Amino acid sequence: MRRRTTLFTLASAALAAAAGLCTPARAQAYPIRPIRLVVPYPPGSGTDIVARLLAQQITENWGQQVIVDNKPGAGAIVGVEAVARAAPDGYTIGIGDTGPLAINPALYNKLPYNPATDFVAITHVANLPFVLVVHPSLPVTTVPELIALAKSQPGKLNYASVGNGSAVHLASELFKRLAGIDIVHIPYKGSAPALAGLLAGEVSLMFVNLFSSIPHLQAGRLRVLAVASPTRTALLPDLPTIAEAGLPGYAFLAWFGIIAPAGTPEPIIDKLNGEFRRILALPDVRDRMLNQGGTEPVGSTSAEFADLMQSDMAKWAKIVKESGARVD
Repeated sequence: MRRRTTLFTLASAALAAAAGLCTPARAQAYPIRPIRLVVPYPPGSGTDIVARLLAQQITENWGQQVIVDNKPGAGAIVGVEAVARAAPDGYTIGIGDTGPLAINPALYNKLPYNPATDFVAITHVANLPFVLVVHPSLPVTTVPELIALAKSQPGKLNYASVGNGSAVHLASELFKRLAGIDIVHIPYKGSAPALAGLLAGEVSLMFVNLFSSIPHLQAGRLRVLAVASPTRTALLPDLPTIAEAGLPGYAFLAWFGIIAPAGTPEPIIDKLNGEFRRILALPDVRDRMLNQGGTEPVGSTSAEFADLMQSDMAKWAKIVKESGARVD
């Protein structure tokens, strides 16, 4: 009898240990092999630079390599879809932004993923401030002056975007709607051609990434009127927001964050969230992100990032409908 009791106890302990491998104990051991971080943009892009900085930090701290996997194409759809289709085990995560996660659902009739159901939000990594700039030949120095000029010449002024349905296009449409002005959309194939068109005077104004525009602002080739974000940016702290400058209610927040496939275990999400937030709080990382890439580090809970994605999907769906923008 004593021998049977001992065998039963040992068997029960073995079963309990095996069960433990499938619950929090497994998450505590995570990661036990390399992690793939999918970037839906090419190497050298701003998103790629930030992703590699974060990957290096995790690799050094966890002792497991984080491999950056660039999968550009179709306006970031290719890379984001790859995350949605990956096994939900914590070994494939991705970095996504306002375009593929908040705007694309309203632009595409047959998007191969659903941001609301196919992903788990891990953390809001950073914001990328955009500014409203004009060609120096335009006789305006403030947002109210630009609005007044546009109202006096309906349909005469034009603005550049990096493509139909892009975040820059929709940010401009939001500005048009709130200001009650008629300005013409001139889409270019990418940010570099659009900026070149503005510098050449082919178009009058544009919403542009602040960091990439700073050299042109300093050289006097462009004039900045305001920052599009809800709050001022540390890169130009004296520059007012568009809302402060005369158009209440305007806000265009370009953000990006870390996502995982739906079904990824909560303990693994929590562990990733804690690690990314730890990294984003490091002074050296924050300085490098701001001064080398022009991004403003954030760090948030999973729930906070999920709320941001949901609210922006609703916001941009309305703007897409009003603008009539479609991609397919």
